[in-house]
Amino acid sequence: MKKIVTFFISALVFVSFLNSCETQKPAMGEEDVIYVVADSGDYARVEGALKMVFGKIIYTPQPEHLFELKRMKFSDLENAKRKKNVIILGPLNSEFPVAKYINSILDSTAKAMVMNDSAFVINKHDLWYKDQLVMILTAPDLEKLHKNILKHGDDLLYYFREASNKRLSKALYNSRFEKRDIEAKLLNEYGWTIYVQADYLLALDKPEDNFVWLRRAPNSDMERWIFVHWIDNASPTFLDPDSIINERNKITQKYYRTASDTAYVELESEYRTVTEVNFNNRYALMTQGLWRFNDRSGGGPMINYTFFDEASGRIYMLDGSIFAPKYEKKGLIQQVDVMLHSFRTEKELSPELKKEILEALED
Repeated sequence: MKKIVTFFISALVFVSFLNSCETQKPAMGEEDVIYVVADSGDYARVEGALKMVFGKIIYTPQPEHLFELKRMKFSDLENAKRKKNVIILGPLNSEFPVAKYINSILDSTAKAMVMNDSAFVINKHDLWYKDQLVMILTAPDLEKLHKNILKHGDDLLYYFREASNKRLSKALYNSRFEKRDIEAKLLNEYGWTIYVQADYLLALDKPEDNFVWLRRAPNSDMERWIFVHWIDNASPTFLDPDSIINERNKITQKYYRTASDTAYVELESEYRTVTEVNFNNRYALMTQGLWRFNDRSGGGPMINYTFFDEASGRIYMLDGSIFAPKYEKKGLIQQVDVMLHSFRTEKELSPELKKEILEALED
């Protein structure tokens, strides 16, 4: 991910920003809606670019947009302040109300950086409400703003996805509803651990293949599957799309099978993407797409992170899948994604946390 220069509160002189921390009530609104405060003419010019960036389609297999955009007028700013995801958008050279507002909250240093094109995005977390991301998008003129949105689209989307994942992780990670015994077993026997919600089962534990399968709601109409697979004495040269896809297909053909043992899981070639990402401060390849039974009797969305852990010399493959034919699956795959991000190797744990987790073996 490219780095975008981002201003925080020190770059702003808007007094109500400084006073806003008094409320700190939870932000409201849907998790997958971004409210865009923009003047109608400016929004009409950049709407297509915004939808291209934030409205990306994921196939589950039904097409679902990552985020929906809802424009709000400047007169609705007070209502927008309550939302989880907010964009305030306008060029500096405009006389429209939102543009004037942006000009009024930027100090001279910030304006100079915008005018020489060294920055165009300003992020502020928990600005007016808790667990909120407010992003200001601006540029010298509308044409430049449009180009920057398209050029840095992956970064802009990353900010909102990360904010959403952090909100979700707060809801998911709860020590009262986790299986510390499974977490401790994995840490003790394999040198890594992952957060295990109370309703997940250790479905398979196959040390001969370095494979662990965690399964939620087996044989129901809303299953969630997570597996961790690792390769010892590995090389980072393994990190290429073909190797990852072949390895995943090999492991799921062996262990992700129907109850009758007549069909197995494989990756669908259509809608599949492999991209470079930062996974818990590691270089990783993220594979997203659809899985299916080879007899085409079922399928669903999946997400996979594969990376090389230099400390252990292992390739780790962390994988999440959804089987929920009667339900929308975008939110479910996000929950699985957040759980995958709880993965930690033994060396990443503090001595205190490691001791706390392993205490579950004594119970």
